[in-house]
Amino acid sequence: MPATRPARTRLPRTLPLTAALLTATVALYTALVAFGNITDFGTNQQFVRHVLAMDTTFKDEDLMWRAVTSTGLQDAAYVVIIVWETAAALVLVAGTWFWARRDHDRARRLSTYGLLMVMLLFGAGFIAIGGEWFAMWQSKDWNGLDAATRAFLFSGIVLLVVRLPLGERGREPDAM
Repeated sequence: MPATRPARTRLPRTLPLTAALLTATVALYTALVAFGNITDFGTNQQFVRHVLAMDTTFKDEDLMWRAVTSTGLQDAAYVVIIVWETAAALVLVAGTWFWARRDHDRARRLSTYGLLMVMLLFGAGFIAIGGEWFAMWQSKDWNGLDAATRAFLFSGIVLLVVRLPLGERGREPDAM
């Protein structure tokens, strides 16, 4: 009697689902941040004003020339941040929609764009520009580096998942 091979089992096709749910989570987070900034404009407006003014830093003469003390420019920067957050959230919602529709090419593309937008905001905007250029790290009261780092890392991890190879025709490779 010939030996029988065990039946080939297939793993559930979880990578697209995982990418969809993680993209949706970052979309939700980013939308809530934008919504909060719009509906409670003054709270983070003060945050942006203090960071740009550098008024709670060590006030080192060699750095203070970087301070932006014009409230008009500070508020313009804050509005740009809110617009960027809103746009990133919308792109991520669209990416989530395409994941749900199983249009993996568009889903990956839009998710990638949206996640990069979030990473640029928190990485370049808050960590590099706010944290280093405007010395936000020196402030006990107006230091958003921990929150920015969390958002940057979370978005980066989701980006890695989104960019994992899906295999032929947008599917995970079969398991052996």
